[in-house]
Parts: sequence; C-alpha cells; structure tokens
Amino acid sequence: MTKRENILCLFERQKPELDKKIADGIERYRKGDALIRVTDAEGRPIAGAAVKAVQKSHKFRFGANLFLLDELKTAEENDTYKKYFSDVFNTATLPFYWDSIEPEKGMLRYGKDSFKIYRRPAPDLCLDFCEKNGIEPREHALAYDAFFPKWLEGASVGLVKLELERRFEEIAYRYADKIPTIEVTNEMEWERGRTSFYDSPDYVEWCFKTAEKYFPRNILCINEYTPLCWQDRGRTTDKYYAYTEANMLKGARIDAVGMQYHLFNSRETEYDDTRKTLDPQKLYRHLDMYSQLGKPIHITEISVPAYSWTDDDEQIQAKVIEWLYSLWFSHPAVSQIIYWNLVDGYAHLWNPDPEMIKASLGNMSVGENYYHSGLLRFDLTPKPAYFKIKELTSKVWHTEKTAFTDSDGTLSFRGFYGGYDIEINASDRTVCGHYELSETNKCKTFCVR
Repeated sequence: MTKRENILCLFERQKPELDKKIADGIERYRKGDALIRVTDAEGRPIAGAAVKAVQKSHKFRFGANLFLLDELKTAEENDTYKKYFSDVFNTATLPFYWDSIEPEKGMLRYGKDSFKIYRRPAPDLCLDFCEKNGIEPREHALAYDAFFPKWLEGASVGLVKLELERRFEEIAYRYADKIPTIEVTNEMEWERGRTSFYDSPDYVEWCFKTAEKYFPRNILCINEYTPLCWQDRGRTTDKYYAYTEANMLKGARIDAVGMQYHLFNSRETEYDDTRKTLDPQKLYRHLDMYSQLGKPIHITEISVPAYSWTDDDEQIQAKVIEWLYSLWFSHPAVSQIIYWNLVDGYAHLWNPDPEMIKASLGNMSVGENYYHSGLLRFDLTPKPAYFKIKELTSKVWHTEKTAFTDSDGTLSFRGFYGGYDIEINASDRTVCGHYELSETNKCKTFCVR
C-alpha cells in the first residue's frame, strides 16, 4: 500500500469479516421478498406469464447538497451540473440559511427570481429542479445560529424567539407539504453564538417544540458536526447522544438523528487524524449506540478528501467512499446518506466574485477547497468517487428479475426496496405497471384483461 492507502488499514485488516458483516446487513435490511401475482379478468391465476421487473428507484435516500444549482459560469456548465446530480442522487439538501434567506429584515429570498448569493440558490429554484427530476428535497437548517442574520445580533432572547417563530411559520406555509425532512437545529458546539438565545438552556427544546407546531407531519431532524458524532467514546454519556436524549425526555419530538462526516484533516496529519473516523469497529459502535434512541440515522454531510486531482489521490478517495457507503448502507438504523459538495472549487470559506471564478482554477488552496473533496473536478469532469457511488446505487445495489409465474400465477424474488417497472406478457397481451417494494408492501396483483 502507498502511504495514503494506509489510512484504510483498519478496514483492510478486517476485510473478510467486514465484507461478510456488510453483505449480511445489506441482504437483511435493504432487501425484501417480493411477490407478484398475475390473474385474468375474473381473478383466476395465470400460469406461465412472462414477468420482467426492473428496479427504477431506491427507497433508501442518497443525496448531496444542491448549493451550486445555476451558480456556474455558463448555461452549459449548469446543465452539466444538473445532469450529474440527477443521474446519481434521489435526495438534495437545500440551503435555508437564515442570513441568506432574509439578509435584511423583511427582504425574503424564496422566489426563483431572487437575487443571487454565492452557494445559496433560492428554495423555489431548487424545488423546481427536484420536482422535475424526482428528487426528494430536505431542508437545512431552521435554527442554525452560526448563520442567523446580522440584523438580529444583540437582540434579546425573547425577540430572537419571536423572529424565529415567524421564520418557522413562514417556511412551513410555503414548504411543509413539499419538503419531507426538516433539519431543526445544527451544530450546537460553537464557542459563541450570533445571538444570546444560543446560550439559553432551552434552545434545542424550544426549537423542536416550536417546529412540531408548524411541521406536524414532517420528519424533524437534529444535526451535529463530525467530532461529536464519531470521535467521542461511543457511550451514552457522549455529548451529542446525551443532549439529544435529554431533549427527547423533555418532550422534544426529534424524529431523526443527523450525523455529519467531514474528514477535514490536513494531508500531513491524515493518518493520525483518521484513526477514530476510519475505524469500522468504532463506526459500527457509534451507529449501534445512536440507534438506541429509536430514530433513523441520517449521514447528513460527507466530505472525503482527495487533496489533489492526481489519479492516485482520487482512487483513494473512491476507496474510502466505497467502504463508508457500504458500511452505512448495511446498518439497519441508517436511512439517508448525503454527500456534501458535488463540485471542487466552490466550497465553504471561499467567497469569490464572478470574475475570480472565471480567472482561476477554483482557488483550491482557500477554505474547504483545499480538500478537493468534491465528486466532480472544477472543470466538471467526474472523479472515480462519482462513478463508484453511481456503480453502487445503480448496479451493485440494484435488482432486475425476469421469470415466469408458477401454477398459482405467482412469481417471487428477493430485491432491494424501491420502485420497480413491471412488464407482463401473457395470453398475447402485455401489461405494464409499477410496484413499490417495501417492508410493509411486498405483494402486488396485476390483471391481464
């Protein structure tokens, strides 16, 4: 192994056992026994009917943030971005940062014609793209104090709550029936908040109880940054687990537990820094622990560095992603895996003007650009990591079945949970339909008339 490949030594040492554990978990938790029944118009079974089932979608959610939607230099580049996004992902994280939604009090940026802010496309623009491409949107984030608007700085706790509740109601009115998952709070470990409310003991409790009022049928998700999620001890006294459980006991309706996974380590210290975050035993231990809360786990923000655009570095990025995605997909509590930046060169902590973007190669030394953690390079060519995720989601974790019904007019097969196109040929007739295979929906009857 090369020096950088050593970061995966804990996975490689346990490869036979880990391969089996992952395969067993995927088989047990991501697949089900499907049953298709074919009858005639009188309900009599048709034996020997030819049935073709082709999986078209996953119940499991795979996504990325959509922060560069229509943010690139040309229409052609924007179309390329949209194509690569929709070809792989069925979920998109939409930016609802308060300071960009309402940069000045009363100046709202929800509509598609809103003025541009870097990496903050307007929600309506994002929703339009999602609806056209069958992508499920998720909101990020209702009460993220680090991005509260500057006009709220210095306000009293009471005033912040008043304005925040207005924001909740406003977003719910526009989007509660369009966006299933709402991230309510995010990253409670900042040393200082932008508002005094951040230091209030009821911050998380109040935010979730208020969110429940306006989003009664949505999934309310809590979210936290990487060290708290994965680098603590893996005990129920860990900070994130403890404060999540405490707020649930206070009556906060937390429906999903968000866990970020950003490998923001320098190249020079990568090996030492990843001994906790690239240890499969510790990853499983933390997943098992958080699953005790009885809520689905969302891997909400993933950044795996390549550090350069050389083939060796990009191949290592792809290997890390393959191991991580496979491990997470195998765990019964995980229901969403969301990568962060799709494209290199436009990451957080670099705020260029359009002329800088035109004149540079993304300025890869600045901010989070340093990590080269996107799945596409700055020129929008896909990396091995992009193809790896596409291969996993559309080929490896994919089911197609062609067979004939038995004497009872039935065909059974084991397949990944998701949507299937069904084609049935019997009695010189063809019937086409759709079938959603899930834990609670495993049988469907098709009638050939």
